[in-house]
Amino acid sequence: MKEFFKDIFDYHHHFNQKILQQLQSYSSNLSERTQPLFSHIINAHQIWNARVANTKELGVHQLHSFSECKNLDLLNYQKTLTIINERDLDETVSYQNSKGMSFTNTLQDILFHIANHTTHHRGQIISDLRASGVAPIATDYIFFKRK
Repeated sequence: MKEFFKDIFDYHHHFNQKILQQLQSYSSNLSERTQPLFSHIINAHQIWNARVANTKELGVHQLHSFSECKNLDLLNYQKTLTIINERDLDETVSYQNSKGMSFTNTLQDILFHIANHTTHHRGQIISDLRASGVAPIATDYIFFKRK
């Protein structure tokens, strides 16, 4: 299962970097929500990594430039791979959400949540690109596997 999660996070990192390149190229055509939405993807991933590693969290809606997003995405990816390599996927992680409520989930649940959350919001960004007249790059998992 660890190899599966490594592959999923390889996929997300690969296409996050590619879509960020495209966003930088078409920055004048983008919807007002695109940059905050991609920043949110980055922030949420970092927050979950921080909850697992018990480190400082970014703000949920903290805004980053696309260049900063590229760097933070790389850091998130590297930290997630370290977590996958060093921790047991069945390990339970206790944390507080942004409202201060306490929860416990397995590391596997958290990793799946991060991946699913990224897919959801990246899909919204792709929809925003289309609505702005920009043909988005194909980011389907199968295209990643075909490379």
